[in-house]
Amino acid sequence: MVQVAVGQFAPGQDKRENLATVGGMVAEAAERGAQVVLLPEYAMFTAPAIDRRFLAAAEALDGPFVSGLAEVARRHGVHVVAGVLEGRPDAERFRNTLVAVAPDGTIAAVYRKLHLYDAFGMTESAVVEPGRIEEPRTFTVDDLTFGLQTCYDLRFCEVTRRIADAGADVLLLAADWVPGPLKEDHWITLARARAIENTMYVAAAGQNAPTGAGHSMIIDPMGTPVVALGEQTGVAVGRITADRVAEVRAKNPALRLRRFTIAVKH
Repeated sequence: MVQVAVGQFAPGQDKRENLATVGGMVAEAAERGAQVVLLPEYAMFTAPAIDRRFLAAAEALDGPFVSGLAEVARRHGVHVVAGVLEGRPDAERFRNTLVAVAPDGTIAAVYRKLHLYDAFGMTESAVVEPGRIEEPRTFTVDDLTFGLQTCYDLRFCEVTRRIADAGADVLLLAADWVPGPLKEDHWITLARARAIENTMYVAAAGQNAPTGAGHSMIIDPMGTPVVALGEQTGVAVGRITADRVAEVRAKNPALRLRRFTIAVKH
């Protein structure tokens, strides 16, 4: 059994303030027994539009923000997972990166967003470099394996299926799900679908207003919400178990019965 927390807030353009908010949420989650704490996409920096302000705010993974996450993880003895802006010297675009920091302060896993949000009137690719297609990186806490994914990738079922095939029992999904007509419904429906079709837990942490739609949640492998937040800033903690994954996969062996595999399109 592992206690997982999702933290929901609206990051701004002050990276130090965002890190302080993350620190407070991790402290609350750890006090409530969480061993893994998931924060939203772009937890490091968010502006009203995805533009060159994001590029200017980007840092290397050994920079101040991720170093701050490492200190928070060490202080509370938990895994901290958060969306950062990963920069490289002289690069014209940054990477939208989800980083998992272990309780000893080392980086346990990294995920770089594969599908950029060039939809619903947005053009994330103008300043963001898509991640390379590679084998999913996971990390393990007790008897559960965790995989990582980011926001718009949720609309591509094959991304989550590859993570399930890599052995993940739990998907940690960080997002800044832009609000709009039916967008909240899409978010909830797709998150539940990824849990059901892969018979895995989905922990989804999003930003709330003004830039995000909120509705952070943890969903069990049958698609039932374990805990959920509405529109408010806050932390929700849920209990997840390997036994529940095994129970659902025995009832619904969809992963074993499928007749198709995924081919990578380069």
